[in-house]
Amino acid sequence: MSGGAPWRGLSAASSARLIVAGVLLAVHWLAFFLAIKAGGGAVGTLGFACFPAFVILLEWPLRRERPTLGDAGVIALVCIGLALVTPAFDWQAGATLGLAWGVLSGAIYAVIALSNRVLGAQASPLQASWWQCVGILIVLGPFAWRESLTLPAAQWGWLACLGVLCTALAYTLFIHALRTVKASQAAVVIALEPVYAIAFAWVLFGTSPTLKMAIGGVCIVGAVAWSGSMRSRRPAH
Repeated sequence: MSGGAPWRGLSAASSARLIVAGVLLAVHWLAFFLAIKAGGGAVGTLGFACFPAFVILLEWPLRRERPTLGDAGVIALVCIGLALVTPAFDWQAGATLGLAWGVLSGAIYAVIALSNRVLGAQASPLQASWWQCVGILIVLGPFAWRESLTLPAAQWGWLACLGVLCTALAYTLFIHALRTVKASQAAVVIALEPVYAIAFAWVLFGTSPTLKMAIGGVCIVGAVAWSGSMRSRRPAH
């Protein structure tokens, strides 16, 4: 907050680019919430956790270097994990649909993470988060304001907790982290989200993961950790 109001200090062009990134972030959120609704917390978050594999794919042309054998191994391990997590390859099944939405949300988030790496040089984390949230409001506000008028006070309280603490604060800290570490390294920590989600769902709702799902989750999280370890040893470009 030492930099002043987040809506000040940026050029119109920089603000516009951040708003566009916010629109993309809104699409990511919609895909992620649909993944949770269709497949449940475990499947949805495991699908999203594959986004570091998309970071690798997108960073190849940016780094202008050939993929290593380790990169290919990470992607293969993620694919194996996703195959194990899916109970059945049936598009009529909620788990399969939820996993697909989760993978889509992960792909979009990879683009967002890399764009924030670039845009972070032009704006502070608070400014980046602020203008991206403005973009989200612009694109989602027209569709949500009618329903918001009928929500009870308790729902507004939960939404405030989800929006302020679990989203705005967490996302601002994530942008701040991208100023000092690579997107692939930050992904190692973010990929632990399925671990937290599965643990909380187990404790709160009694939904324990199957052995196959647990093995698939270990493959995905292990692939992310492997990717972060490899890339932390690479020289910066």
